[in-house]
Amino acid sequence: MSDEDQQDIPPQPPTEEIPASASTEVKSESNSNTINVRVESSTGEEVFFKIKRNTKLSKLSGAYATKVGKDLGTFRFLYDGERITNEDTPDTLDMEDNDTIQVHVAQIGGSGSFLSPTTG
Repeated sequence: MSDEDQQDIPPQPPTEEIPASASTEVKSESNSNTINVRVESSTGEEVFFKIKRNTKLSKLSGAYATKVGKDLGTFRFLYDGERITNEDTPDTLDMEDNDTIQVHVAQIGGSGSFLSPTTG
């Protein structure tokens, strides 16, 4: 491929690959068993992951939190408007390659009560 041909190829976003659990057996899996997933924040920031279709999305959530340097408990992950549970996988949610998971910062409280700092 010449240098001119390579200039026509658009750059690909970096992809985070979530490592499988330590295993002594060698697996020969096809690419059809993996899926590319985009995690998009409410500010438009994107992180890309390549995971197996049977990987629990709680693992992806943890990897995202580590990547952005925040506590996992501060996020809520949604797919097609529904909150993702710890047991969900791409297969259980019928996800397709290059689907997007939305991530939002969790809001704590909201009861509307306010204590005045000048009491007493």
